[in-house]
Amino acid sequence: MRRAFDSHIHLSGRRDDLLREFAKSNGLRYNLPELLATMKKNNVVHGLLLSPPLRDGSPLPNEDILELCAKSEGMLSPVLTVEPTRRQVAAAVKLAEASSGRVRGFKVRLGYVDALAGSRVFGPAYDYAESQGMPVLFHTGDTATPDGDLMASHPLTLDRLAGTRPELKMVLCHFGNPWIEDAAELVYKHPNVYADTSGLTTGGGAYAEKFAGTLARKLSEAVYFAGGAEKILFGTDYPVTTYPDAIALIESMDVSETDKDRMFWGNARRLFGP
Repeated sequence: MRRAFDSHIHLSGRRDDLLREFAKSNGLRYNLPELLATMKKNNVVHGLLLSPPLRDGSPLPNEDILELCAKSEGMLSPVLTVEPTRRQVAAAVKLAEASSGRVRGFKVRLGYVDALAGSRVFGPAYDYAESQGMPVLFHTGDTATPDGDLMASHPLTLDRLAGTRPELKMVLCHFGNPWIEDAAELVYKHPNVYADTSGLTTGGGAYAEKFAGTLARKLSEAVYFAGGAEKILFGTDYPVTTYPDAIALIESMDVSETDKDRMFWGNARRLFGP
């Protein structure tokens, strides 16, 4: 079994966590002991923990993410969510400074907040991320709730930002699904743009197996288009997607074994550090 670095994990201990429904449908207890045990079982050596959405539309507080990571036996590192107000941006940057060496990135919830990636309000967070060589993860593609704004979460909305901030390392979460080809264009065009494979297979349904096959084909074609898999990252979006399904998706891609190893482990270690 290949070792892996999971670039996209969610968790909380709260009853108002919107992802509890996904956990229930996947037969998961959705707690820290289960997560760590599942990671070890699947040879996932390390992972990044991101705030899940709460029922009121807000993300889990960043302080809770830091606390969960501190209890993770060194297996989880925090990514801090940045919300689009001056106060919240300043608070996220201040917390990152206070937790220097622990925080591995920022997250911007495109499609869930009333702001685009290029909004000036995010400027101080981008400045800090550039100064630290720290990636910023952006939600792209489909949203988990019907009131999400797909126009704001389309991957092409990140094109101008990637071009005007070439030193800002950017990760397109969920590979922009269903706009995988558009996300692949950004990965190809901009040296500073990466994409993760998190949350692409969810639930069952009559065509679940065929859909997984379609995703594997589209992801493989995205690698061909980009000219390689050096900027593609393995992710689960736990509890949205289970580890067996997320791992099977990468294993079923029509790419070299070397590229699979890169996606599972090498690329994330290079981008996020040890």
